[in-house]
Amino acid sequence: MSGFQKKAFDQLKNKANISPDEVFKVADSVKNADFSDEKTVRDLVKRLSKMAGKPVSKDKEDKIVKAITSSGGSLDMGQINKMFKK
Repeated sequence: MSGFQKKAFDQLKNKANISPDEVFKVADSVKNADFSDEKTVRDLVKRLSKMAGKPVSKDKEDKIVKAITSSGGSLDMGQINKMFKK
């Protein structure tokens, strides 16, 4: 693991209490996921919220799902990041 990766995983562990193993499991589970499918995206948002111990309101979940699915499944991490900070 590179220094950058270690630092990123350390931050995830410290800020959200998410281990590298959990990150890899989620990443592996969505490798071939269809991010234009609402159910797939909604399930992923719920899973990540639960992993991080950060509840996401129904309204915020709807906005995240809409942002991802309406963009043809491409993830604009800057836009999603702003939603989580609100």
